[in-house]
Amino acid sequence: MSVAHQRESETRTFGTTTKELLALSDWLSIKGVTHVAMESTGEYWKPVYNLLETTFTVLVVNAQHIKNVPGRKTDVKDAQWIAQLLQHGLLRGSFIPPLPQRDLRDLTRHRTTLVREKAAVVNRLQKVLEWANVKLASVVTDVMGVSARKMLSAIVEGQDDAGTLAELAVGSLRRKQSQLEQALSGRIRAHHRFLIASHLSHIDFLDEQITSFDTQIATHIQAQSLPEAIPSSSQTELESLPERCVVMHPSPLTWEQAVVLLDTIPGVGRETAELLLAEIGIDMSRFPTAAHLARWARVCPGNHESAGKRYT
Repeated sequence: MSVAHQRESETRTFGTTTKELLALSDWLSIKGVTHVAMESTGEYWKPVYNLLETTFTVLVVNAQHIKNVPGRKTDVKDAQWIAQLLQHGLLRGSFIPPLPQRDLRDLTRHRTTLVREKAAVVNRLQKVLEWANVKLASVVTDVMGVSARKMLSAIVEGQDDAGTLAELAVGSLRRKQSQLEQALSGRIRAHHRFLIASHLSHIDFLDEQITSFDTQIATHIQAQSLPEAIPSSSQTELESLPERCVVMHPSPLTWEQAVVLLDTIPGVGRETAELLLAEIGIDMSRFPTAAHLARWARVCPGNHESAGKRYT
């Protein structure tokens, strides 16, 4: 850690434990520090940010934006360089949402991971069925549907008669009895049954986890019954903005109301609305215009050109 004064700087080294980070906070307070800057390196910045954000104005900066000149590189030199840039107002901090939104991000992102993992397990299950020459996926639209799940459970229990398995179909699938019999006439061994049972058990576990996260996300959103606290901009700051910049007023919506409104957009369901809320929040004052938001979300064309050649 390096503290830069007008004509001199002071550098000290701290560990990463909570005790050491508290000592860092105390030292910065003694030195009269009001602003702190750090690189956004992996996940290592998060404990420091979480501890300092309530006391200081903390800037988390993209490491690519603060590269020093080529030469010998050490942590001490990096700290001194960042302190100099911060002292001269040359750093632009990354968008770090408030703690409740960060918690919601953790929940929604992990739920997305669970959903993707479930899809991967279903694919592995279908591979096992293909190995056993069971063409169930060619007849049913969803191998995890009610009818298909009954058939798979019967296969695990030892049933291998195609006709008996086909009779387990329900609803409109019963009209495909003959097709089901042909698709289920495979060569199923004990090895396949073990793998199928393992995959089904894994899928059930993931379903339970996804349901648990759905409940926790809904509870977390309901707990945020008040609108997010939005720092008010001074009149001077507003007048200094370009005319093309449209300053969005603080949202009067609660999180739950925002999710309900997002859910009314065609193609956006409850889960997608929760994901949008977690990633963007409801404080649009962070983005001067809609174009800034689109650029931050990476949904607009890039601009990467070098030596007359366009890369994006």
